[in-house]
Amino acid sequence: MPAVSSRGRGRRTISEINMVPFIDVMLVLLIIFMVTAPLITPSMIALPKIGRADKQANKPIFIEIQKDERIQIRLKTEALPSTIEHLAKDIVEREPAVKGDKADAVPVVISADKSIKYETVVRVMDTLQKAGVSRVGLSVQTSK
Repeated sequence: MPAVSSRGRGRRTISEINMVPFIDVMLVLLIIFMVTAPLITPSMIALPKIGRADKQANKPIFIEIQKDERIQIRLKTEALPSTIEHLAKDIVEREPAVKGDKADAVPVVISADKSIKYETVVRVMDTLQKAGVSRVGLSVQTSK
């Protein structure tokens, strides 16, 4: 029931909001957050560390996936277009050493435009893996 003031001739209601309970609740919440904030541990990701290769690997075969999802295979001196269905067959015909022992196999490096769907890159990797290509890597651009 609103408080009333009995000044003068009639009764008038007081139209002010009591802010004290609101301020009390806000101060209690502030204290709770200040106490619990240091106790929350931020999630950290432990990234794997890699070393440098002892020797230079064989000259890799590059697979380039353009913006329009066209695939091009770059061998030592030639570049030939391909599709996902014929990709593994084209690589194995040109360079049979990609199916060798993992240490001696010729590496295949996939370079894709950053606007390409992730699914397209995974399908290319899956096609190569099913064909027995043992060394597949991804090419990225390092930032300065």
